[in-house]
Parts: sequence; C-alpha cells; structure tokens
Amino acid sequence: MTKIPTPVLNGPFVLRHLPFSPYVSSMLKIAPFRPPPRLLLGPGPGNVPAPVLKAMSQPLVGHLDPAFIQLMEEIKAMLRSAFLTKNEMTFPVSGTGSAGMEFCFVNLLEPGDEVVIGVNGVFGNRMVDVAERCGARVTKVEAPWGQIIEPAQIAEALKKVRPKLVAIVHAETSTGVVTPVEEISKMAHEAGALFVLDTVTSLCGYPVKLDEWEVDAVYSGTQKCLSCPPGLSPVSLNARALAVATHRKHKVQSWYLDVNLLASYWGQDRVYHHTAPITMNYGLHEGLRLILEEGLENRWRRHEQTYLALKEGLAGLGLELASQPGHQLWSLNAVRVPEGVDEAAVRKRLLTDFNIEIGAGLGPLKGKIWRVGLMGENSRKENVNTFLNALKKILG
Repeated sequence: MTKIPTPVLNGPFVLRHLPFSPYVSSMLKIAPFRPPPRLLLGPGPGNVPAPVLKAMSQPLVGHLDPAFIQLMEEIKAMLRSAFLTKNEMTFPVSGTGSAGMEFCFVNLLEPGDEVVIGVNGVFGNRMVDVAERCGARVTKVEAPWGQIIEPAQIAEALKKVRPKLVAIVHAETSTGVVTPVEEISKMAHEAGALFVLDTVTSLCGYPVKLDEWEVDAVYSGTQKCLSCPPGLSPVSLNARALAVATHRKHKVQSWYLDVNLLASYWGQDRVYHHTAPITMNYGLHEGLRLILEEGLENRWRRHEQTYLALKEGLAGLGLELASQPGHQLWSLNAVRVPEGVDEAAVRKRLLTDFNIEIGAGLGPLKGKIWRVGLMGENSRKENVNTFLNALKKILG
C-alpha cells in the first residue's frame, strides 16, 4: 500500500493535495487552531475583552441547573438596564442578530398584515425579506444609502396604509447612518401600529431608550457594542407587543422563535424549550456586567469621543465620512474612498501588513466606502491612532 504523508493542517488547501484514501482521515495530524492577532475594526465582530473570554472558559453547567437559572435572571435584569426598559419580556434569543430580527417579525406578523418598513441599507432590505416571508404586505419607505429615513416619509406612507407595524433600522450597519426614531414611533402609535426597532449596532454604543421612545419590539446583537462573540440576540417586547404575539389567529411561523414557548423557558416556569448556548450566556453576563460597571452614559460618551477623534484624523488625511452629516453613527463609520484608490487593495494591506480588519462597502456603496467599526471594547483613541497611522502609510 502506498504510504500517505502525514500533513499538518495550517490552511484549507492541504486536503486538496492529498490522494483520496479511506485511511486519510485517521492519519491526519491536525494542529490546534491558532487565530492570528487581529485588531477587528470592521462592522463586527469586534475584539472581546479578556474578562469575557475568561468567563466563557468556565466549566459548563446544565441549562436548567439552578446556578444557570440564576445567571439567566441576572442577564435579563442587566439587559433591561442596557435597553432602558422595564419590559419583563427581555432576554437573549439563541442566535445572532438576524435571529432577533426574525423573532420580532414572526411573532408579530400574520399572513395579510400590512407593514411599513424604512429601507436605507442592507438591513432595511432584510427586514422586508423577513416580513414578506411571514406573508405580510410590505410598503417600503426608501432613502438613499447613507441618508436617514425622514419622519415626513413615514407620515406620507401612513396616509395610504394602516399597518400593523412600522419598522426602522436605528443604526444601519451598511452605511454608518443613525435615524432619529422618537417622532416616527409617535406616528406609528397614532396610526394604531406597533413600532419595531433594529438596534444591532447602536445598543450600548449610542443612546437607545426603549421606554422613553415607546418602542414596542426591539432586537440587537452581542458582537457589536456589547463586546461579546456573535451568537446571542438580545430582544425585548413590551406588553402591547406581547399581547399581539399571544392572541394570534395562527401559530407563530417558527417553533424555535415562538415567544409563547420561549416565555416559559425564560420566565418563571423554566419549561424546557431548547438547550441554551451556556458559554455564550456566561460571556454575555460578563459583558453586560462590564458595561454597567462603566455606566451607560460614560460608554456613550466614550464612543462619541472616539468617533470625533477618527473624524478629525481622517480630515487630516484629506478623507471624509460618507454618511449624512448630523446623523453619523459613533460606532460604525463609512469612510469615503478617495478617487483612484483601490479600496480592496487597501483593506488587504491593512490586514496582511498591519493585522487590522476593516469592512467593505455593500450594495450601491461597494467599492466606494470603507466601514470602520469602533464598537465597545475597540472604541478607544489608541485604536484610532493605530488605524490612521497604518492608513497613512498605505495611502502615502
């Protein structure tokens, strides 16, 4: 029998160069994965603080263990503080931010419902897709990418339809723009509609005030300003939204995301629903603890100051932000690519030469912007300086 060399896997290409054999898998010597050190300044995930990683390395307990149940209660309480809400139905869905989006729509929508959705980037379009999959009839209120959804646009749409809900992306990750939502929320309620908000890139990095803004349903993600790995989606429903979800004509489209079932797991009954990602909840607990220890307003202020430092530094290099002035997100910055510059080549050099990751533009902004995230743990002026110095060397 031909002897097959025993390779050490350091990349995905190795298996392509091995001859096929039923014995290969048992003879492979696979090296432990060692991720390269990266400064993650893209649209997410960002770098995770050491205490969160340490928390996630703790021994497992069962997902119905009394100790884990106590952890769940503390997570719920801290999430209410982060969202600035008294909503009892506040907890992390087991899944990323897109699971939180689906959670809100599948619980609140039934076939034939009218919906008004603001679309000014990728995630507004994703809302439309999810709502249509629920059988809803969607009215899109559109703005150019990088611009906000104006309240007057929503008002105009509400003259034509009487929707069950109005949904807006608070912080559009694809463009770095933040839409003011208080007036839109008021309009939605005057029209008899629920108000749904995407805070994936704003929660704990930009003011989010659920009760003050009268937001009925909200979702977020752990991998942005909460400085945890991706894998959980904090959500919150107020009593009005919960009543809609519990008095439906049809079953919720998704068994896994049905709040009527999840409420029994995250509520007082602790009825088995699914096996929660235990270590992810360890990490979220520690991440939230660090946030509240710093203080929400202090954290917002830090994100604003870091954003201003980046904006000033970019101006010194002759660069500018592409998102609408006066409505620029502190945690995610859309940097306009200079004329004649290969944006992909710059990103590649930042990664290979400086171990810095930033994001590319999407949709109509592809090739026109870099997306620079300064979220949570990474929202620090020393990271701004590191990025600017590297960019300056590359651009010459």
